[in-house]
Amino acid sequence: MSVNVAVMPGDGIGIEIIAEAVKVLDYYRAQGRLDITLNECPVGGAGYDAAGKPLPDETLALAKASDAILFGAIGGPQYENLPRELRPERGLLALRAGLDLFANLRPAILYPQLVAASSLKPEVVAGLDIMIVRELTGGIYFGQPRGINTDASGERTGFNTLVYKESEIERIAKVAFDIAMKRGKRLCSVDKANVLEVSELWREVMIKKSEAYPDVELSHMYVDNAAMQLIKWPKQFDVVVTKNLFGDILSDAASMLTGSIGMLPSASLDANSKGMYEPIHGSAPDIAGKGVANPLATILSVAMMLRYSLRHPQLADEIEAAVGRVLDKGLRTPDIMAEGCKQVGTVEMGEAVLAEL
Repeated sequence: MSVNVAVMPGDGIGIEIIAEAVKVLDYYRAQGRLDITLNECPVGGAGYDAAGKPLPDETLALAKASDAILFGAIGGPQYENLPRELRPERGLLALRAGLDLFANLRPAILYPQLVAASSLKPEVVAGLDIMIVRELTGGIYFGQPRGINTDASGERTGFNTLVYKESEIERIAKVAFDIAMKRGKRLCSVDKANVLEVSELWREVMIKKSEAYPDVELSHMYVDNAAMQLIKWPKQFDVVVTKNLFGDILSDAASMLTGSIGMLPSASLDANSKGMYEPIHGSAPDIAGKGVANPLATILSVAMMLRYSLRHPQLADEIEAAVGRVLDKGLRTPDIMAEGCKQVGTVEMGEAVLAEL
């Protein structure tokens, strides 16, 4: 079956890491194992440069017509003084909302070869494998009203609204329970039900949804405790489900348990498993253009795309195994460099994965 993928390199190191990930897709296409068409389009700062806004109309239209989106990274210091609605990050939020990509899957997996790269003791993190399910199109990032007001005295007040509908909670709960059923059948719902009414509703819906999944053990944890437990005893978690803001913070914290944020892919899915796939790190303007960025998270994002949206799980398995073999050989980009290993750049790491494939 022929598939169409929108490729959005974005800004900064996004251009470099996407180039290596595309090589993997080109390899499978040349092998005749993947009938795929890739269409590149601008987003973020690149979108602003091309069309005067971070999500050009043509980019959104192409994304809607595609079977999946491969996304790099957005942002850069040259865009920081733009009006808020024109900043690169608004393009990403608009893309998520425009495609209704409400379920963000962020695996935190520690490759055994990188145990020493973690900031925690090996006995605490060895064998780590957590799936964080983050609600992505609701919550405080999208709630209305929002803004900055100035009162008669000239003092400014900033305000954002944290809102969740019952239906929004129910659908992210279903995604999380379904994933838990395929893993260790343990789901931890993270909230702040002791102080937030939104979290009270969140917890009620999670408990109600659990009735349809009697084989899944559902637990609840306040977000501040969850942050502490991720550092104290991370292997207690199997699947974690939480709202947008909490998931944003906790998944970045979990990334450092694995040695580098440069190793972690993500998937953002709609109700039909159409998705956008991207590394969880940013555009890293400080190293952009230097050829040292780690492309492995983006290559692993391709694996997630093949598994969840394009229905080629065997190819996904092959890519993940190839990354493991590259790490076995001691090849490291600077972010995961360790004593006794060989430091390589972005292109060299990408070529090493291709060689293993």
